[in-house]
Amino acid sequence: MKINLLAGCTLAVLSLLPASGHSAPQQVSYQAPVYTNLPLGSIKPAGWLRHQLLIMRDGSTGHLDEYYAKIKNDNGWLGGKGDGWEETPYWLDGALPLAYLLDDKALKEKVLRYVNWTLDHQRPSGYFGPITGAEREKHSSVEVSTAADGDDWWPKMVMLKVLQQYYSATGDQRVITFMTKYFQYQQKALDIAPIGKWTDWAASRGADNVMMAQWLYSITKDPSLLQLADKIEQQSFPWTRWMGGHEWVISTTTYAHMGNWMNRHGVNVAMALKSPAINYQRTGDPQDLKALQSGWHDLMTVHGLPMGIFSGDEDLNGNEPTQGIELCGIVEAMYSLENIIAITGDVHYMDALEKMTFNALPTQTTDDYNNKQYFQVANQIQISKGVFDFSLPFNREMCNVLGARSGYTCCLANMHQGWTKFTSQLWYATPGKGLAALSYAPNDLTAKVGKDQTEVSIHEATTYPFNDEITFTLSSKKAASFPLQLRIPAWCKEATILLNGQPLRKDTGNQVITIDRSWKNNDKLVLKLPMDITTTVWGRHSRAVERGPLVYALKLNEKWEKATDEVEGEYFSVYPEGKWNYALIRDNVEKPAAHFKAAVVKQVDDQFVWNLAHAPVTITVPAKSIPSWKELNGVAYQPPTDREGIYKGKVDNTIQEITLVPYGCTKVRIVAFPVVP
Repeated sequence: MKINLLAGCTLAVLSLLPASGHSAPQQVSYQAPVYTNLPLGSIKPAGWLRHQLLIMRDGSTGHLDEYYAKIKNDNGWLGGKGDGWEETPYWLDGALPLAYLLDDKALKEKVLRYVNWTLDHQRPSGYFGPITGAEREKHSSVEVSTAADGDDWWPKMVMLKVLQQYYSATGDQRVITFMTKYFQYQQKALDIAPIGKWTDWAASRGADNVMMAQWLYSITKDPSLLQLADKIEQQSFPWTRWMGGHEWVISTTTYAHMGNWMNRHGVNVAMALKSPAINYQRTGDPQDLKALQSGWHDLMTVHGLPMGIFSGDEDLNGNEPTQGIELCGIVEAMYSLENIIAITGDVHYMDALEKMTFNALPTQTTDDYNNKQYFQVANQIQISKGVFDFSLPFNREMCNVLGARSGYTCCLANMHQGWTKFTSQLWYATPGKGLAALSYAPNDLTAKVGKDQTEVSIHEATTYPFNDEITFTLSSKKAASFPLQLRIPAWCKEATILLNGQPLRKDTGNQVITIDRSWKNNDKLVLKLPMDITTTVWGRHSRAVERGPLVYALKLNEKWEKATDEVEGEYFSVYPEGKWNYALIRDNVEKPAAHFKAAVVKQVDDQFVWNLAHAPVTITVPAKSIPSWKELNGVAYQPPTDREGIYKGKVDNTIQEITLVPYGCTKVRIVAFPVVP
């Protein structure tokens, strides 16, 4: 196929290229990650974070298999004829790490049923997964020569992630033998049944498969694994190439129709973010990392929303504050960033991960973690049945409500990996046999450090992201020399570090610093990250108010209503009580520190929940209302502005003090404010 790029080739054309249209395989030059994950279970959540995980254990994460029929009934991943697709592995991808983070015996026993069935029922050829229809009919297992009798590659990619985490927690060597055998099968079978044979889901998400093959290479050093990784990449969507140019992101705005929609599907994009970094591990080509930088910048410029995530409802859908994001998109983007951080060590992605986690993630589930929104909206003035301004309107109008089965149920199964994987990757190991704290939340860490592999424990006490102080207390039976790395976020102008009550150093933001010393029992390190109030610019010249890693939204009292849909079951609608059509004043926006006042109104304790009742910090802001800014079909369409970003229509000139709270504590809100004179 000959394509003249100069003639205006679009992504729609690019996506039709066969495997031979991808760039040729590059010379293998495996790059070890800058940081490596610690064994699952080394980090134990504490404080408010532990409470969040306990809520999940007592809610859907710990019990989804008991009441959700698709997983409960005759499950294919236990040998039955039921679910053999993605939802069971999705659930396990969050439930398994939760079991080990909390050291919960009952939950371990529950998830290990699926792990052990999978490990024990691998076919002689290396194929694995639920028993296929062809296998039942022919009474024979899938072989390389009969690879077409297998099922889609995609769900297996998710289960490989589950098994990787199980190995991280237990060191069970069955996983290494199992994966070695499977990848040997896959190397041959892909010639008969290419990655996209059954669906585009596998072709669009091939990076997850590549990542697992390269992870196994890091353990066994078998070069055939890198050859397999390259073959999968060649058969998958060329995300690295797309992200390295600008045609892809342009086409997501220009050709938003049914053709090639998989290329702009929000969850596919969230998973694909890590593709350039994963390829870089195999190729050593710095152009891959440049593609990542370019792709992330373009994505957030064109589709970015104030809560730190891009629109994806379901497609990438621009940066209007009336757009939203699918819950699966958030947790998959988080996972991509966690892997990007490990591979690159780039602080920019560390900041992005925290912003996404502490803002976009908590708002989209109920306090008990049993209900979720399929799509959240940035400026969300009501949660209700309706079509809204999404690229995927359901006929049942259930995309926006809070329900277990509302929208598609993929998110009901997949949402559990968000908090669990974030917790398990608060810390990383460094090449110098040290430790790196790259995201902050209360936890307890146990690890071996230094050339003598001395075991140390570190208690991280903090109410971050609401408070700016983080205290690390080290416990060890003997002194241990090792480097400790700490991230100083870009939003922090200058961090202060104290050691045992004495000033140690000050550092500017946007870097990872290293403190290399001999650490003694009861050493106490305090990191202070002063949080200034700032404003940032978003779609339609709107402004968001930020403090540290948190974005703040208008506090609106909430009216909850419960109802039942005949297809999707019980759900909640939420409506605001009070006026919401406020705008910020230009002079104040330009000097937020002088006009906006932050106050601690509640202490964050071990019972903290992400809701209005527990919102610990408020920001008071002078504002004016725009009388003509009204709800239309449940949507608060943004008022027009001039070139300077100012709304010049009629404004109520009465200045009112409005209260902002952390975005993650809200269900209905305004976060992207118009600006008035």
